Amino acid sequence: MIYAILIYAVAMTCANLSIAAFGPWVSPINAFFLIGLDLALRDWLHVRLRVWQMGALIAATGLLTYILNPSAQHIAIASAVSFALAALADWLTFTKLQGSWLRRSMGSNVVGAAVDSLIFPTLAFGALMPAIVLMQFAAKAAGGAMWAALMNRFVKQEQP
Repeated sequence: MIYAILIYAVAMTCANLSIAAFGPWVSPINAFFLIGLDLALRDWLHVRLRVWQMGALIAATGLLTYILNPSAQHIAIASAVSFALAALADWLTFTKLQGSWLRRSMGSNVVGAAVDSLIFPTLAFGALMPAIVLMQFAAKAAGGAMWAALMNRFVKQEQP
């Protein structure tokens, strides 16, 4: 489990720092690879961590982003807020869905992707950016599906 937590923290911090460095145009790329990974890992961690532990992990990635690049403060805050709200929506959906871990993960990833895609760019860039929101949502949902399928195949899943 420690490896999953470390991978999660590194992926989220890298996503935050690359957005701070390159701006909104890199967000769909991040959304597919890094946030898609976040969505799938979050579901894996949901059955292993308590809610407050997941919240602490999300806050820690925002803090780590700020420590590594203090000028990325607005990105760190937007990230922490959007990840926390998306994680809550994802967790609620994951726990309500029935079936295999993969089915539950795929469903909750769509909900988490929608919440994160709307909130993050709006807070990070100070405006609602419909094209970025739509591209992020599509990339996060596709990336989440890819990572969930890979995790389902190669990582032991436990049902709660």
